[in-house]
Amino acid sequence: MAYDLLIKNGRIVDGSGMPSFHGDIAVKDGTIVELGKLSGPAGTTVDAEGRAVSPGFIDNHCHYDAQVTWDPLCSFSCDHGATSVIIGNCSLALAPVRRGKEKRMAEFLSYVEAIPMEVLNTVEVDWESIPEYMDKLDRHLGVNVGTLIGHTSVRYYVMDDECQKRTASDDEITAMQDVVRGGMEAGALGLSVSRNRGHYDPQGVHIPALWADEKEIFALGDVLRDLGTGIIQSGGGRDAELKNGLMARLAEATGRPVVYNNLGQTVRRPDEWKRHMARVDETVRAGIRAYPLCSPNRVTQSFTMKNAQLFRGSPTWHPILIAGDDEKLRAYADPTIRAKLHEEMIEWKVEIPGGTISRNWYDYVWVETPVLEKNQWMKEKSIREIAAAQGKGIIDAFLDLVVEEKLETGFMQAENNVDDEAMRQILTYPNALIGLSDGGAHVQFHGGYGFSTRLLSEWVRDKGALTLEQAVRRLTFDSASTFGLYDRGLLRPGMVADITIFDPDTVRPLPEHIVHDFPAGGWRFKEPAAGIYATFVNGRMLMKEGDHTGNLPGRVLRNSRYQAAHR
Repeated sequence: MAYDLLIKNGRIVDGSGMPSFHGDIAVKDGTIVELGKLSGPAGTTVDAEGRAVSPGFIDNHCHYDAQVTWDPLCSFSCDHGATSVIIGNCSLALAPVRRGKEKRMAEFLSYVEAIPMEVLNTVEVDWESIPEYMDKLDRHLGVNVGTLIGHTSVRYYVMDDECQKRTASDDEITAMQDVVRGGMEAGALGLSVSRNRGHYDPQGVHIPALWADEKEIFALGDVLRDLGTGIIQSGGGRDAELKNGLMARLAEATGRPVVYNNLGQTVRRPDEWKRHMARVDETVRAGIRAYPLCSPNRVTQSFTMKNAQLFRGSPTWHPILIAGDDEKLRAYADPTIRAKLHEEMIEWKVEIPGGTISRNWYDYVWVETPVLEKNQWMKEKSIREIAAAQGKGIIDAFLDLVVEEKLETGFMQAENNVDDEAMRQILTYPNALIGLSDGGAHVQFHGGYGFSTRLLSEWVRDKGALTLEQAVRRLTFDSASTFGLYDRGLLRPGMVADITIFDPDTVRPLPEHIVHDFPAGGWRFKEPAAGIYATFVNGRMLMKEGDHTGNLPGRVLRNSRYQAAHR
């Protein structure tokens, strides 16, 4: 047989978790046809030179919904070995959308996921329905893209501005079911909902999905049950699961896998991850498919008070965060405002929905880059340490610095996934899915693109928490099988040829830096990778040694029901 592609001399890590072996892989018409010691003629031959050859990594939680319209590579997931990404998470999507409502729809995505509106305003929205959006993407992709149907988008489409005021009527629920059914029949991978009480629009009102009661959520899930396909994803699912078992009940009622955010360690509730694991163990024993996502990323963010997410939800702070810089400075210098912030953020006289910040947040926010020479002593000191050194209260010490340096002080916050022993147990826990890069979101605060290369470097090579074979399975087959991508995630004859070649000895994420490559002059953090030699999407090389080949072989990933109907 004459092959289109022959990858020779690889260490084949096939995604199953079984021991790796030395061999070759042959590809024809975008499909793997043979593995072993192969010598047939090929249009393209690539010498892996002993590097690992694995299924393409699946970035299972992203927010490239807008970015993919101008960036078919979904950078920077592609730099870290991803050949497929999943968008439309946490109830947020850009379809369906009615004419004239595009900006408001984008605001939900912008504010929750910290993507600047001046960037989103450049997107030319030439679709209305979910199928139209998917078809648009399918014409111009580098990586494969799977789409979830966002509950916030569907609710706004059906209920207009009433979507943030009340529960839905029976007729409105039926109309939402029709929209979801249309999207699923077009091949969407599933439905995304949200229970994250820390998700607001720019006006400080909870996003539409959070106004839905359980009746509405279960009714939309019933569409997937009736069609016998798709997954349900939930933002903020952990708290709902620990409170009343909502994620497990939704999975049991619909018969569909539920994937939710997230199993992680946090200084806010140090032992909650253990209680969460025990809960998941119970549901697994009961035969229920409700799985949390987890990530090897240390969740940190760099910010200035010109653009901060940290204090959202505070009644006094929230409107200041979205004000102009001059108004911010006036507010932060106002003793009355400071007194209110002290009551809300130090004495905690009000509830901040969603648990988005710890009560002792000032122990986990450090000065990263002071502006003035006289303030350089503050570098790498926490707000509490600075306040103690100055003999000031927390709010006064923090805001005196912010005002003096005119909002330019660089801060760093780190509260999550900072305990190594907890992370070892979380990442080796078999009933959670590894991923959660949030690629495309929070672009001016941090990049999580390198979850895959971080797993392979820190937790395989450096700490030995997983074998290479185990880690590759976690990055490929586990997500492929859960999200219904049954023709991917393994290196087997008959499987689609999504392939990543990497060097286990050098693979790692590299330090972040700022790039100005977004529309409208927008900037973002880039997290490069080392040790990723090449990726192949549907049998064609997409990336080689960090550079795009120019090929655009990606496709929109469609659910199993759609594929069965279109063979």
